[in-house]
Amino acid sequence: MYDKILVPTDGSAAAGTATETALGLAQRFDASIHAITVVDLNDTPTDVESEVAEERTRRGEETLASLRDQAADVDVSTETQVIETADPVHQTIIDYARDHDVDLTVMGTHGRTGLNRLVLGSVTERTLRTSPVPVLTVHEDTTLDPDFETVLVPTDGSEPANVAAGHGIAFAEAIDAAMHVIYVVDLTDVSGEYGSAKVLHAFEEAGQRAVDDVIDRAGDADLRSVEASVLSGTPARAILDYAEERDIDCIVMGTQGRTGLERYFLGSVTEKIVRAADVPVLTVSPPEEN
Repeated sequence: MYDKILVPTDGSAAAGTATETALGLAQRFDASIHAITVVDLNDTPTDVESEVAEERTRRGEETLASLRDQAADVDVSTETQVIETADPVHQTIIDYARDHDVDLTVMGTHGRTGLNRLVLGSVTERTLRTSPVPVLTVHEDTTLDPDFETVLVPTDGSEPANVAAGHGIAFAEAIDAAMHVIYVVDLTDVSGEYGSAKVLHAFEEAGQRAVDDVIDRAGDADLRSVEASVLSGTPARAILDYAEERDIDCIVMGTQGRTGLERYFLGSVTEKIVRAADVPVLTVSPPEEN
């Protein structure tokens, strides 16, 4: 399923967890690792630009050398590169992934609340929104289960969610994992003057149709098991609680939009999950339009 896995690294603890995760997946899928460190030439004082860039490049080489040693210890092949560029860092990562036919990008994040930003400033966030290939994010303290025995696929019936569901089904099948599918009825949508039992029932029926559609598609795959639920509450909180209660090992969600101006599917739900989940989150974007 994955032949080439990209790991952008800045030497941080979160990037170290991303490296560990990527190496585990590379072993699982017999894939190679592409590791890069991006030196942003725009982020250096002009009067000492060359000295700062040289030092960052040196540190980047050291980080990549350590990663190569880790990969060699588990017999995973690697290609590494320090890239000095004046282009946006997230675009450099995306361009590398596209140019080298990467199947998956693994990145580190930090921060447990919506007030904190992602590692490398907003680089991970921007990469999530615009990457043409799936992106797996982890926190430095993410709980890692190398076996990935359970996969959670939240859906809202949208096209981005359907694309993510398809990838989630293939991922669960490839790793022989059980799959959980959930739809969360957002109670804020059925409150106030328009709220009624009839409206709530309509949302629940829509949710049932959405999860049934994913179940039907999963029927063609050789999955260990499939479990589906229609829940109610605040979507992000309900997804996180479900993942914790069911010992989920990975959450697969859709994104929408190819630019930083557009939001994630279900509004900011995916963004909140990426920032707060205790397990890896695999985000999948709809195919690029020509």
